[in-house]
Amino acid sequence: MITPVEWDSFSDVTWRTSSYSGNGGNCVEVGWRRDAEALVRDSKAPSGGALRVAVPAWRAFLTALDRR
Repeated sequence: MITPVEWDSFSDVTWRTSSYSGNGGNCVEVGWRRDAEALVRDSKAPSGGALRVAVPAWRAFLTALDRR
């Protein structure tokens, strides 16, 4: 399940960008909150909010990408 999150400070989140990201700035950042959800946001607009993704859905997404 994916749910939009209203902007907050996300002070409890450590954000990561993939090492495969280019220098063009067209990246997403992923952070974890309370080991229960992944947060995904646009690296160019970090204060613009984030998508909240349940951990099982995030893992399924990564597994599907790995199979490509």
